[in-house]
Amino acid sequence: MESSELESIMRTIDQQQHSSILGGMQAEYEELENLGYIKINWEEVHKLTAVITDKGREFVASLRH
Repeated sequence: MESSELESIMRTIDQQQHSSILGGMQAEYEELENLGYIKINWEEVHKLTAVITDKGREFVASLRH
């Protein structure tokens, strides 16, 4: 994933506190989860959502500097 795409997704999740995973974006969100930036709620298979982790908050904060 390109860094600009990663930054955009992370900023969106940070602003919304959680984010619905839209069709076609699951691979990108899984990549962010593998990096430790988000946690995907796999319990709701029909409507996957993601929340930002502390590591993800730190990443977003670093973008502001």
